Amino acid sequence: MSVEILTKEDLVRFKIELITELKEMINENNDQRKKWLRSKEVEKLLNISPGTLQNYRINGIIKWTKFGNTYFYSLDAINQSFDDSSSASFS
Repeated sequence: MSVEILTKEDLVRFKIELITELKEMINENNDQRKKWLRSKEVEKLLNISPGTLQNYRINGIIKWTKFGNTYFYSLDAINQSFDDSSSASFS
């Protein structure tokens, strides 16, 4: 059985790597759990302008819900809307 000696620097490096990996995992999980997007998030996701998003709403291409003065879009509905025209899904 071989013995390895860990230094304080090794432990600090391990701590930093562990914290970084945990933060990445948490961010990935938060993105995956988000089911409803606001207009700006959809525009960024689809790389479209606010006017194009409005046309999508008017023409029924994207299903939406309005709560107060804010439009919300289901990520699942966006994926379904564009599954017919392209094979890429958004997440």
